[in-house]
Amino acid sequence: MGWMKDETGLEKRAANFVPLTPLTHLQRAALVFPKHEALVYGTFRKTYADYHARVSQLASALAARGIAPGDVVATVMPNVPAQAEALFGVPACGAVLNTINTRLDIGTISYILDHGEATVVLVDTQFLGAVEEALKEMEAEALPLIVEVPDEQAGYHASGRHLTYEDLLAEGDADFEWIMPADEWESIALNYTSGTTGRPKGVVYHHRGAYLITLGTPIAWRMTLNPRLLTIVPFFHCNNWCHTWMMPALGGTVVCCRDVTAKAIYDAIADEGVTHFGGAPIVLNAIVNAPDADRRAFDHTVEVFTAGAPPAPATLAAIEPMGFNVTQVYGLTETYGHATECVWKDEDWGDLEQEPRAAIKARQGVALPTMEPIVVMDDDLCPVPMDGQTVGQIMIRGNSVMKGYYKNPRATAESFKGGYFHSGDIAVQHPDTYVQITDRAKDIIISGGENVSSVEVEGALMHHPAVLLCAVVAKPDEKWGEVPCAFVELKDGADASEEDLIAFARQRLAGFKTPKRVVFQELPKTSTGKIQKFELRKVAADL
Repeated sequence: MGWMKDETGLEKRAANFVPLTPLTHLQRAALVFPKHEALVYGTFRKTYADYHARVSQLASALAARGIAPGDVVATVMPNVPAQAEALFGVPACGAVLNTINTRLDIGTISYILDHGEATVVLVDTQFLGAVEEALKEMEAEALPLIVEVPDEQAGYHASGRHLTYEDLLAEGDADFEWIMPADEWESIALNYTSGTTGRPKGVVYHHRGAYLITLGTPIAWRMTLNPRLLTIVPFFHCNNWCHTWMMPALGGTVVCCRDVTAKAIYDAIADEGVTHFGGAPIVLNAIVNAPDADRRAFDHTVEVFTAGAPPAPATLAAIEPMGFNVTQVYGLTETYGHATECVWKDEDWGDLEQEPRAAIKARQGVALPTMEPIVVMDDDLCPVPMDGQTVGQIMIRGNSVMKGYYKNPRATAESFKGGYFHSGDIAVQHPDTYVQITDRAKDIIISGGENVSSVEVEGALMHHPAVLLCAVVAKPDEKWGEVPCAFVELKDGADASEEDLIAFARQRLAGFKTPKRVVFQELPKTSTGKIQKFELRKVAADL
């Protein structure tokens, strides 16, 4: 590495300056916890010694096939062991990991493979057809090599058309010397945003940011040694919120979950002793409303991180007595997943009744220990008063913020204007510095000149005993410009009319905030459980 001088004239030596990277967590775990269970998926069970060896084989095989540092290796897989191994194995050969959303259309997959310039793509057999079609639409002259990942346990067998993952591993050396970053600012992952408007943007992560969030998360989650994590958050969503990179540091066990259902969650808690998982509020809703046949008894508290949308206080109030301790976190793809947490302060809130307690827990909170303080700013980039009423945009800075958008310097410059990352989320900041989202900037409803928070209206409707899920968007209105329109999914066997829900909301909200229409339908959702409001706006516009 040589000698490097900073402005003080002090020198950094190899002995005291080693680039930070989450890869070191697995290297250490292989030495400290070699016999401890690291990776579980049905009958697939690997120790840390096994995990490290397989990751080394993957890195070795990729390098032998010409994958050089800085090259991109893509994956199209659900939460299966091969995806966890790729999380370490791809950067262990110096390459950049690009996990692609399995629910994307063929055209978008093709665009991402082209834009990211993938050299290899690891594909679960379930999604092989879509990827093969995507390659046909690519503009690149050199197409990526397909490596097929069959899942015999789930009934997906090898097609015989491509090199299989296990055959690729067999080409590698379990004693391969990993190619570690010479600079912690080197790229470790390329993650594409959801692309709800225009083409998705490529968010570039660096080794330093990935390493630091893996140390901040255990503090925020009150973790001790040997936790057991259920992978509900997809690996293609902020690299599983960086949780799987974190687990070897704690000697933890990653329990893979291919298909997320309430039954699968209950089974994993009861049979595998799962202690932690992350997920969107829709996952909490599924747990609360699971039929008795899907539920299992367990005798320990399960720690849950929830994010993706502000959870309804009614959902939080229902799930906690069931044995789940929920912490609201907040972040974006651009911040490696969660950048804030709602730290619970028992000395201030320990005596609260269930409903106000849940309302506090629904806040987005304060920055993780490894981030800079979160600030809510106005349009002139001045902090708003911390009065819990004045709205502004959440601004974020810290080591676990992206390098920028790949091949998009204009969007990068705009997002970092003023030295902060602009989240696009509208919020207030309470006197105790806790941030609370009122809405996405694009989701604010302006009715007769008054701002209406869709989150507030949704929270009111979620208290109705018949409501399973709801989303509120703006509907054009000749008189008021816009009015709130609610889309609702009812619980199985429950019944409620449009008039019932409007009357219920009017008891809790000001008149101008009350929905003027209620539409009953299944809500469109992303693969991570976020409700796609842009689709609902199209429906509302035609009502």
